[in-house]
Amino acid sequence: MNSYPTTAIHSPDNARTATFTDAGEAVEHLQTLYAQATQFLSAKFTDTLTNGVPAGTRYRAFYPELRLTTTTFAAVDSRLSFGHVSEPGTYATTITRPDLFENYLQQQIGLLLKNHGVGVVVGPSSTPMPVHFAVAGEAGVTVPQEGAGNFTLRDVFDVPDLATTNDDIVNGLGFTYDDGAHALAPFTAQRIDYSLARLSHYTATDPAHFQNHVLFTNYQFYVDEFEAYARAQMADPDSGYTSFVATGNAEITAPDGVISLPTKMPQMPTYHLKRADGSGITLVNIGVGPSNAKTATDHIAVLRPHAWIMVGHCAGLRNSQSLGDFVLAHAYLREDKVLDDDLPGWVPVPALAEIQVALETAVADVAELEGFELKRIMRTGTVASLDNRNWELRDQTGPVQRLSQSRAVALDMESATIAANGFRFRVPYGTLLCVSDKPLHGELKLPGMASDFYKTQVSRHLQIGIRAMEGLRDMPLERLHSRKLRSFEETAFL
Repeated sequence: MNSYPTTAIHSPDNARTATFTDAGEAVEHLQTLYAQATQFLSAKFTDTLTNGVPAGTRYRAFYPELRLTTTTFAAVDSRLSFGHVSEPGTYATTITRPDLFENYLQQQIGLLLKNHGVGVVVGPSSTPMPVHFAVAGEAGVTVPQEGAGNFTLRDVFDVPDLATTNDDIVNGLGFTYDDGAHALAPFTAQRIDYSLARLSHYTATDPAHFQNHVLFTNYQFYVDEFEAYARAQMADPDSGYTSFVATGNAEITAPDGVISLPTKMPQMPTYHLKRADGSGITLVNIGVGPSNAKTATDHIAVLRPHAWIMVGHCAGLRNSQSLGDFVLAHAYLREDKVLDDDLPGWVPVPALAEIQVALETAVADVAELEGFELKRIMRTGTVASLDNRNWELRDQTGPVQRLSQSRAVALDMESATIAANGFRFRVPYGTLLCVSDKPLHGELKLPGMASDFYKTQVSRHLQIGIRAMEGLRDMPLERLHSRKLRSFEETAFL
């Protein structure tokens, strides 16, 4: 009989479990546990790369965990959509980057303590922390690909595990932890760590720069206008904005600051007009297509933004529309196909009154029109999103019939995806598009037309998006994050 050496598992030996009735103290202990785990793994990984692996040795550390057990139903305000669990039981979530999520965690834990009157338990979880994520914040430390090092990585350290990096919770698939505890938050720690890594890759900015209000666009032209607006705001000491961060983490704090962009731009260049409390505005140029739209929102969702809005260009489908008119989406024809497995096409994606009012008000303010006069430049209606950019080159009989039956007034490739993922992830969403061509009526987007169009419309369109976000910033969270995005059994965390 063959005999194999026993593997000795080494873990941090000072990770303690404690109960807290103060949110600040609970978050402080989460930070302590997280630091112990990451420092342990980073030190062991660096030592292993230098000195090799002792025979039969494995290094393992665990994500911290937050746990709540209640034996009674909470008598909470029925208007609230978050901050409480729905019925007695045990609820838990693994936690990562408590430094990045400090304010969010304090707010959510504070609501639990207030609404349930019992302490929360903080301690190490049973979920191993992958070494890739543990060393992510260590400058100059990278994990080699499997086979590139002088030892088998997964024999010594834990690596990302897709079994705990999924969307079972947000997709409503009845997720529970191995011990039967229900989900306390919408994402597990591994899922969040995975998305934080992807955000750095796709946007070339640190996730810490992302703000709570996110604008998506599908044209680079908006970026120049956003930077100009940011510089003007930094020149105003009363604006509340503190800095502007461009792709590549180039940050300026003065209107005349110099920005050095990366030699090679990322797939989704991203820019942040920051406020000290994170209530500023992030602009993401997702480019063209539903796949990019899904990718961006899949990962930004873990940051729990308070709203995201699409401000892109579209094809106008009605003869009464003119180039430069605005379209405020109040419904979506979803033919983008990228979310069919996660959110079937038969699921309605409703317009959210809070976002709609903010956008319409912003259009009225910027255009200096109101009431019936506003209809001269803006329509509300169904926006269709397709996965084929050149749909108009094919036989139009089928598409045009569906567009007519749906009462669609505009068509693009991203808006329905962004709205549907907002619905799926419980992030308030909206869409305000600008008509840049009318293919059904022979008005195509050609280079000369585009130049004149962009010069006159981009600035105004972006100003409307910014104005809407600034209006939403002043809205109480419990009103903005309303019950309409919550399903039968929801997590207590926002």
